[in-house]
Amino acid sequence: MNSAYDRSLGDGLALLRSAGTFKTLKHITSPMAAHVRMEEAGDVIVLSSNNYLGLADNPHVVEAGIEGLRRYGAGTASVRFICGTFDVHRTLEQRIADFLQTEAALTYVSCWAANTGLIPTVATEGTAIVSDELNHASIIDGCRMASQAKRLRYKHSDMADLEEKLADLPADMVKFIITDGVFSMEGDLARLPEIATLAKRYNGVTVVDDSHGTGVTGSRGRGTIEHFGLQGRIDIITGTLGKALGGAAGGFVAGTSNLIETLVQKSRPQLFSNALPATVACSALAAIEELEQHLELLDRQRENIRYFRAGLRALGYKPIEGESAIIPIVVGETAFAIKMSDLLLREGVFVTGFGYPVVPEGAARIRVQMSAALDRRQLDRALAAFEKVGRELGLLKAA
Repeated sequence: MNSAYDRSLGDGLALLRSAGTFKTLKHITSPMAAHVRMEEAGDVIVLSSNNYLGLADNPHVVEAGIEGLRRYGAGTASVRFICGTFDVHRTLEQRIADFLQTEAALTYVSCWAANTGLIPTVATEGTAIVSDELNHASIIDGCRMASQAKRLRYKHSDMADLEEKLADLPADMVKFIITDGVFSMEGDLARLPEIATLAKRYNGVTVVDDSHGTGVTGSRGRGTIEHFGLQGRIDIITGTLGKALGGAAGGFVAGTSNLIETLVQKSRPQLFSNALPATVACSALAAIEELEQHLELLDRQRENIRYFRAGLRALGYKPIEGESAIIPIVVGETAFAIKMSDLLLREGVFVTGFGYPVVPEGAARIRVQMSAALDRRQLDRALAAFEKVGRELGLLKAA
């Protein structure tokens, strides 16, 4: 590499280290579960995983993946339309569509690929995108790639601002209203009933990335759309198989048959990337089956959310209010959040501090993500760690 350029990279990393904002990867040597073995810290309780239902190490899910590997091999070795579609891809896609109550679905290697494959394909010249300002980075990048569409952002969950922007656009223009279902840094839910109403009024097409809702929210875990009783009123759903539904990888788009066929024909990540590995498809199928057969997982997770939120408040913390499994605690500056997460890890609790540019300057946070796999003893141990570290850092009053 160009030595001067490489030195400039090193200088940039040194600045991050000196500011206390350098991110250090942790190395796990066991399956993702309620507790893991970590090279840097030993046995730790996990409060930072999207393994919301505890299915990442579920024996049925794991065995399904192993059997998929045996049956189909390591991968497709090509893109789907050339020679890379296995029958399990079709089975999984129909299963996702049935689960989300849409006509059809299409899988991608990640939800990032799904969002960046969907948005530029459908939001073409003569259309508009109106996107929530706190949407996930994959949506932001997908909107940037849709360079021929008119692109607007509305203030987070501000329905008056959304309506104002929709009303300023030509009445006959197709308008893609794009939002997360559950906002990953705030933990709040999108105002989908109002969004669906505005879409109908202003010739809108609703697009919801429900990555943090699929498998978690709703009476049967079908997501934020089910939570609000909006089945059939949201046009396009994107999501992931890498969180609640097995925790491996993969994303999807669900919608009408015409939409999915359009993506098969035109979506660049579909046309130029290998298919989802069959082992992941098989484990995701098993994860959906586990959820549908064990709805008590949802009850357990929601009780854990209630218990941990109450415990944090009793200690003196003020987590951002919300209905989701994401419990953010705003602590101030990025370096402080990283230091707090390091101290919690020292106490045997793995939870991540997030700061700028993921969240605004001065709004860094510790983000707890609650899993059904955690038992009461583990939650109490985690709360004890939060109490000790909070007092050490001056966030809580001294005992």
